[in-house]
Order: sequence, then C-alpha cells, then structure tokens
Amino acid sequence: MKKFLKYFLLIIILLFIAIQFYPKPPKNTGASVNDISKVHNIPPNVKSILETSCYDCHSNNTRYPWYNNLQPVALWMGNHIKDGKKELNFSEYATYSIRKKFKKLEEIGEQVKKGEMPLASYTLIHRNAILDSEKKKILEDWASAIHDSIRFKYPADSLVIKK
Repeated sequence: MKKFLKYFLLIIILLFIAIQFYPKPPKNTGASVNDISKVHNIPPNVKSILETSCYDCHSNNTRYPWYNNLQPVALWMGNHIKDGKKELNFSEYATYSIRKKFKKLEEIGEQVKKGEMPLASYTLIHRNAILDSEKKKILEDWASAIHDSIRFKYPADSLVIKK
C-alpha cells in the first residue's frame, strides 16, 4: 500500500508539472473607449464597488493574482472571465444596443439583490468583493436609476427584446 501511494503521488506531481506547459489564455487587460462611464454617470462610490466586485470578470481589466500563473487555475480563470465578459462587459457597454443596455441594467439590479453576483467562488478568495447590504443597495439604486432614465428616454417598444 505504501508503494502504491508513492507511485500515485509521483504520478500526480508529474502531471502537475506537465500541465504547466499547457498554454495559458491571454491576459485580459486593456483600456476601452466604450466603457460604461462614457455613457452613464457613475458616482465614485458606485465606481469603487464595480471595480472591486465586478470588473475582474466583467471588464477588459482583470487584476490577476499570483496563482493565475499555475495551470489548471489559469485555464479555469480564463474561461470564467470569458464567460463573464460574454454576459456583460462594462468596458464594451457603449457598443450595446439600447435594448441590451436596458436589459443588462435590469439584470444587474436583480442579480445583486438576489446575491447571485459576485459569484461565491470569486468572493471565497476575494473577500473585499463581498457586497454587504449597503453596497447592494447602492448598486441596485444606481442600476435602477439608469434603467429608469433609459425607459423615460425611449419608447417602450424599442426596449422590449423580441424573441
């Protein structure tokens, strides 16, 4: 049994070393002229919350921790960021249609209120990203105010996403 455990551990270590040669996804960094701040007023307290709790997965500016240099973590994080940006990318928000902006603002408020965002897997390590009730209220109120401003500015039929 001891011999089996040694071989098993050796195989695990060799696999871990081998997987380090697997290519890492490209880093998600870069400025954007299409940032949400170019379209909507973002108060400093909201901007701070967005940067701390949302931007790592939902913008073009991810702050990478040291362990992102290890596989399979780098691959997992790369896919996670890709999925997050596909759902909502604050750095590309200005390119969204009015309908999409309207819908995304609604979803921000809903998901924050329900505690679905930020993800528990993210806040497990990034404790400062946890949204307490005060931060949730700030984000919900901001998203709701922008959402309502769009509603009053455009005709109702231009905001409904048709299937």
